[in-house]
Amino acid sequence: MFPAPVEQLITELSKLPGIGRRSAQRLAFYLLGRPRDDAAALAAAIIDVKDKISFCRRCFNFTEEELCVFCRDARRDDALICVVEEPSDIIPIEKGGEYRGLYHVLGGSLSPLDGIDPEHLRIKELVERVQTGDVAEVILATNPNTSGESTALYIADLLRDKLRVTRLASGLPVGADLEYADEATVSRALMGRREL
Repeated sequence: MFPAPVEQLITELSKLPGIGRRSAQRLAFYLLGRPRDDAAALAAAIIDVKDKISFCRRCFNFTEEELCVFCRDARRDDALICVVEEPSDIIPIEKGGEYRGLYHVLGGSLSPLDGIDPEHLRIKELVERVQTGDVAEVILATNPNTSGESTALYIADLLRDKLRVTRLASGLPVGADLEYADEATVSRALMGRREL
């Protein structure tokens, strides 16, 4: 339907998460309408990030150096490790401004139906960090879905006898109306209630 280079661009763009064929077409047409310098800058940025960014050797966050910005920061509390599924999960925790510990990025969550078992995640590396460091608490901040919950339970079972293992509270978001909340959210909010 389209010339081969346009079709190839649409195919490649549709491989991005959350981008279907129709969105990929819109992006391709947008790029076609931009000056060549804009396309070159985008292509250079993609190549640059692939060449310069790797995983932190300790926590597996993205970094340009051997250790990420959090692992290099001497002001962070190395007795606390917050376990997340992906590097992008660190952003909302940091934006909250409350957490001052370190992180551990698993690289996903358990999903046996998709072929993702414990050996496909960085769980072994987490256990090694706990055994070799002065870690007092591991905070499990995996997503509150089926695979995130099963991942949290699996890790909790591995670490429970070694140190304090906690889970992020979940429940009603600030500003939400109770009448619109689903039953699972209300149940979690009740279980995670605290004294005022």
